[in-house]
Amino acid sequence: MPLLINGERVDLARPTGEMIRAYPHLEEKAKLLRSQPAQIVEPKGLLYVQQREFAVTTPKDGSVSILGSDDATTCHIVVLRHTGSGATCLTHCDGSDTEAEVSLIMSSVKSFSDTAGCGRLEVHLVGGFNDDRQLSQKLTNQLLRAFDLQPDDVHLVTFCVTELNDREEEDIHFPIIYGIAVNVKTAEIFPATFPEKGPDEDLRSAHVLTGATLTNIYDAKMEQLHIGPYFWRPFPHVDFWLQQDDKQILQNLSTSPLAEPPHFVSHIRSTLTFLKEHPFPSRSLFPDRKPRIYKKNEEGLWEQVCSDKI
Repeated sequence: MPLLINGERVDLARPTGEMIRAYPHLEEKAKLLRSQPAQIVEPKGLLYVQQREFAVTTPKDGSVSILGSDDATTCHIVVLRHTGSGATCLTHCDGSDTEAEVSLIMSSVKSFSDTAGCGRLEVHLVGGFNDDRQLSQKLTNQLLRAFDLQPDDVHLVTFCVTELNDREEEDIHFPIIYGIAVNVKTAEIFPATFPEKGPDEDLRSAHVLTGATLTNIYDAKMEQLHIGPYFWRPFPHVDFWLQQDDKQILQNLSTSPLAEPPHFVSHIRSTLTFLKEHPFPSRSLFPDRKPRIYKKNEEGLWEQVCSDKI
């Protein structure tokens, strides 16, 4: 069962430019999304999703009402929602294993939607730009293909990726939208930035930098955020990277050095420092092999519910 637009199967043999022209309403919707200023999303009720993470929940969730992610340059942010159950998944894909990732988020949303008598699966794709290496275009194509291979009908509703999310300034290309949020209660999707990115930011980033696969970070039934247990080997040449200047880090550790947000280098340095401090997470972070668990407190902020701290 295929990927559909307006009930018609998407012809993936055509270049995406042709596909966009064939469905002008997609371009209009992308234009509308791009025209909205990014909203600042405060931590209350927010579940922030990092690269190679995903989270799924439903409108019944008493703790989380917003799923969001940002800092996407060549990456794409994917929202998959079942209109019957309202089950909503948000993930931040970088092209590492797109087919497996799409299967994973499909099964996660369906697990909350089996009892819904009606409704359909809708997908929203946002992110990327016309980057020099065409990594965004490659990821767009991978995602379209992966959804088209699913056994269920999936309706493409928002398509604000690559050329539809591109701006040019002095011959340099940038994404227009770097981050989005979805309101799980209302299904509204909007450009967003996040001053707070939730607990264990360096730990979660370290997991990605050491080659993590896509990870589910949320238990919607218990309304708990689960981080880890994560294990990695000592990061190669960590001292070398920490000695490099900002330009070297940007050039070598980014897929799109000219388009990164201003905090990219400080974020990478912080993650590398964390990896240097914790070369063996099985000893220093997860000696009992259990996840670090958080719940929202009365103020709507994450609070650790198990005793083991870093």
